[in-house]
Amino acid sequence: MSPSVPLQEMIRAIRSARTQCEERGVIQRECAAIRAQFRQSDNGGRSHNLAKLLYVHMLGYPAHFGQMECVRMIASPRYSEKRVGYLGAMMLLDEKQDASLLITNSIKNDLSHSNQYVQSLALCTLACMGSAEMCRDLAPEIDRLLRASNSYIKKKAALCAVHIVRKVHDLGEMFAPAVQERDTHIHTHILIFEIMKGLVISGYSPEHDVAGISDPFLQVRILRLLRILGHNNEAASDAMNDLLAQVATNTDSTKTVGNAVLYETVLTVLDIKSESGLRVLAVNILGRFLLNNDRNIRYIAMISLQKIVGTDHNAVQRHRGTIVDCLKDQDASVKRRALDLSLALVSASNIRSMMKELLIFLSSCPLELRSQAASGIFIAAERYAPSQRWHIDTILHVLTTAGGDVRDETVPNLIQLITNASELHCYTVHKLYRALLTDISQQSLVQVACWCIGEYGDLLLRGECQETEPVQVHEAPTQLCIDSVLSLDQSHMSSPATRGFALTATMKLSTRITDNVDRIRSIVSIYGSCIDVELQQRAVEYNALFKKYDHMRYICFEYAGHCVLFRFRLSALLLCLFFPQVCDLLDLLGGSEETLQPSPAAGGTAPGLPANTASTAGGDLLDLLGGLEPAPLTPGLTP
Repeated sequence: MSPSVPLQEMIRAIRSARTQCEERGVIQRECAAIRAQFRQSDNGGRSHNLAKLLYVHMLGYPAHFGQMECVRMIASPRYSEKRVGYLGAMMLLDEKQDASLLITNSIKNDLSHSNQYVQSLALCTLACMGSAEMCRDLAPEIDRLLRASNSYIKKKAALCAVHIVRKVHDLGEMFAPAVQERDTHIHTHILIFEIMKGLVISGYSPEHDVAGISDPFLQVRILRLLRILGHNNEAASDAMNDLLAQVATNTDSTKTVGNAVLYETVLTVLDIKSESGLRVLAVNILGRFLLNNDRNIRYIAMISLQKIVGTDHNAVQRHRGTIVDCLKDQDASVKRRALDLSLALVSASNIRSMMKELLIFLSSCPLELRSQAASGIFIAAERYAPSQRWHIDTILHVLTTAGGDVRDETVPNLIQLITNASELHCYTVHKLYRALLTDISQQSLVQVACWCIGEYGDLLLRGECQETEPVQVHEAPTQLCIDSVLSLDQSHMSSPATRGFALTATMKLSTRITDNVDRIRSIVSIYGSCIDVELQQRAVEYNALFKKYDHMRYICFEYAGHCVLFRFRLSALLLCLFFPQVCDLLDLLGGSEETLQPSPAAGGTAPGLPANTASTAGGDLLDLLGGLEPAPLTPGLTP
C-alpha cells in the first residue's frame, strides 16, 4: 500500500485484514509512511496524513508522533488544515502535556478571526482540553465573545465559559455580568417552549440541519431540561404536554438523528407527570423502535420498556408479540433484554401462550441464558399456574430441556408439589418413568423421577392411569422398576446425589413390591464399600435394616410424604441400631475390660427385639427418642 492512498482506501485495507497480525502490519506500514512525510518541509498532504493518523489513534494504536504536526497545522492560514489540526489537538493532546501550551497563542489569534467557523474551532478546542493556565490567559477573550451579536458564537462561548469556571472557580465572577445581562430577557418556560416549537415546526435551516432534523443537539438539550423541570411538578408537566406531543408526532423516525430526538422525548414523557394518552404514545414509539433494523435502537427500547412495565403494564402488553419476536434476535444483549421483558409480561390471562413461547426459547437459547430462563419460568408457573397438572407438566418440560441449569431448590420444590397433588400421582409417575427411559442426562429430572418411582412405583406397575398410555410391562413388575433405577446407579452420568436418590428409591421399592427382595438386598450391599462417604453410609444403614431389623423396614420406608419425615424415622432407627455398641466404644477409650450394661429403655440387644406388627413397631420406634435414659456406669469404669 503506497503512502499516498486516500483515507477511505486505508480504512478498507484495515477492515479487510483477516487477522490482528495482518491489521498491525497494515497500520505499521502506513504509520511509517506518514512519519516520513511529516519530516518533509514541503508537504502538500499534511491534513490528509493527519486524518489517517487520527483514524489509527481511534483504533487504539499509538499516534503521539503527530502532536507537533497538529500544532503546525493549527497555525496554518488554511481553514482545511486548521480544522484537522484542531481535531487532532482535541484527540492527541491534553492539559497535562507541554505541547498543549504551544497552541495557546494560535487559539487567541483565532478567537479574534473574522470567520465565525475559525472562531468556533478555537472555542471547541479550548472547551475540550484547555488547562487551568490556558483558561486564565484566554478568559478575557471568552468574556468578549459572550457579548457578541452572533448567536452561533455566543453558544460556543457559553459552553467554553462553563469549562473555564470548572477549571478555575475564581473566574466565575468575570462571566457573571454577561450571564446576568442575558438572563434579564429570559422567562425560562416560555422561552424554552418557543425555541422547541420553532425547531419542530420550522422548515429547512441549512445552518443547523442534520439529516433533515433542525438542530437535533439543541432539541436533545431542551428535552433533558424539560425533564428536569417537569419531574414531580404537575403544573410544569401540564404545560409541556402539548409540546411533547408535537415533537413525538412531527419528528421523522426514519433517520437515526430523528430517533435520538424521539428517544429523549420518550424519556421526558415517562419521567414527568404526563397524561395517560401521552404515555401510551411514548410506549408506542418504543414499540416502533423494536422493529428497527439497528440493534442498538432495539436494545435501548427494551431497557426503557423494562423500566415502565410495572407502571404501564397494559400499554406494554400491546407490543407483546414484537417483544417475543426479539427472543429470536441474533444479538445476545437484545435477546437477554427480551427475555427479561417477556418474563415481566407474563400474567394470569396470557400464561399459556407466553409459557409456550418461553419454552420454545428455552430449547434453543444460549447456555448463559438457560439458568435465567428456567428460573423465570418456574416463578411465573408458580404464580399463575391455571392447574396443578399444567404446573407439573411445565416444570417437567423445563427439567427435560435444561435440567442441568436449574437451581438446587428445584428438586425439593417439585417433590413437594407432586406430593400435594394426590390425584396426579399416577399420571406423574408414568410421565417421569417415560422421561427416564428417554434421557438420563438431566440430573434434576432423574432425581425427581427416582423419588417418584420409589414413592409411587406400585402405581406405575398397576397400569391404572387413565390420563396417559399405561406402561406395557413384558417382564416381572419388580424387575422393570429395579432395572430402571439400577441403570442410574451404574451410569457415568449420574452424580453422587442422583445415586443416593436411586439407592433410596430401591429401598422404597422393597416395601412397595415384595418380588425379588433378595436382588434389592444385593444391590444395596454393593454400595457398602462405595468411595463416596454419603452413599457408603446409606448402604450400611440399609444393610443393617435387612440383616437385623427387617421387620422395621416397612416402618421406615412407608409413604413418607416428604423427605424430612423419612430422615426422622431413619435417624430414630439408627439410635436403636447402634446404641448397644456405644458401650464397646467407651470401653476402648477408658481402657477397662468391663462393659456398659444397656439400659432397659434402649430395648436390649437387637436380636432380642420381639417381632411385633408393623404398627406396634412403628409406635415403639417413634417413642424411642422420648424413652432414652443414660446407662449406669459400672463402678470400675473410668469415665
